[in-house]
Amino acid sequence: MYEVMLVALIKHTDNYYYDIARTNIRKYRLASKLTQQQLADLTELSMHFIAEIEQIKRQKAFSIATAGRIADALEIPITKLFE
Repeated sequence: MYEVMLVALIKHTDNYYYDIARTNIRKYRLASKLTQQQLADLTELSMHFIAEIEQIKRQKAFSIATAGRIADALEIPITKLFE
C-alpha cells in the first residue's frame, strides 16, 4: 500500500524537470546578453558543458549545485530555473 501512495505522487519524469531548467537557463542567459562562453566563465564550468545543458535533445543531467552556480551567475534565484 505504501508503494502505491508513492507512485501516485510522482507526476513528472526527471527529464520534465531538467527540460524546464534547460529552457530557463537559456532564456535567462539570453536575457542577460551572455554567450555560453561568458556564462561558463562566470560559473567556472566549460562552455561545452553549458551547451550540453541547454540542448534538450542531449538530456544532459546536472546537479543542484550546478544549477545554483548558474543561477548565481545569472543573478536570479534558483527557483526561477524551475518555473
